[in-house]
Amino acid sequence: MGKLLVVGTVAFDAIETPFGKTDKILGGAATYIALAAKSVADIDTAIVSVVGEDFPEAHLQLFKDRQINIRGLEIVPGGKTFFWSGKYHNDLNVRDTIATELNVLADFQPVVPKNYLDADIVMLGNLHPGVQLSVIEQMTAKPKLIVLDTMNFWMDHTLELLLEVIKKVDVITINDEEARQLTGEYSLVKAAAKIHKMGPTYVVIKKGEHGALLFHDSQVFFAPALPLEEVFDPTGAGDSFAGGFVGYLAKSENISFENLKNAVIHGSNVASFCVEKFGTERLVSLDNHQLKERLKQFTALTQFDIDLS
Repeated sequence: MGKLLVVGTVAFDAIETPFGKTDKILGGAATYIALAAKSVADIDTAIVSVVGEDFPEAHLQLFKDRQINIRGLEIVPGGKTFFWSGKYHNDLNVRDTIATELNVLADFQPVVPKNYLDADIVMLGNLHPGVQLSVIEQMTAKPKLIVLDTMNFWMDHTLELLLEVIKKVDVITINDEEARQLTGEYSLVKAAAKIHKMGPTYVVIKKGEHGALLFHDSQVFFAPALPLEEVFDPTGAGDSFAGGFVGYLAKSENISFENLKNAVIHGSNVASFCVEKFGTERLVSLDNHQLKERLKQFTALTQFDIDLS
């Protein structure tokens, strides 16, 4: 199995949805990605991130219990952990950011642990492009796959630096709104073609409850999102998708277009669980049997016979 390096935020979130609200709970892109990846496969996984002295030992123990290496998780003495607070509306695709407190993240200088400088897969979670670029430049061996997740905030404020990162990655995962902003194209097919020219071999465009699209040259694959009876909290869905995606690829050690299709399904599968509870609660309780049973539902949803005569 491949070695996975996850770069991103480890944070506190406070979330309100039409179904309830939370005080400060564990969140952050790296948190969701690593937990999702480990739920798909028991792969060698490490986190590179930063937290403050206020970060509870219980959260650190959760990572250790899941055998997620946290040597690259810097703890700043006297510092406060990154905090985000948001409120979702009845349309869970729409949210308002109530508060964003960078805290220790503002001055974060990532240090990749020595035994992960040769990681097979590097997953660059949503974070300042300068941090993402620093991690790429620290790698002593070229990874088999570098996957980038980003968002419109970085397109608004650090576009030139973001484009430098995009040049160096193999896969980019962004949502449909971000793809349109990045390229100026409304058509997602045209948007993906433009993004290919920026550097990535593969483009994954996430469409929330409407699934995800995988583009490679002229080839397109669509993975539906599983229709769910209840969605409590979509906060970590995109990161859980990314975690399931890279977790499967690290397990299979196959980065062909055909296998990336499978990875997209596995990512969608994990994300469908994440949204069922607040924060990381559902990922923490997830087991292999539940994952397999839901994969069967995805299979039933997408397979059909048709008479072409």
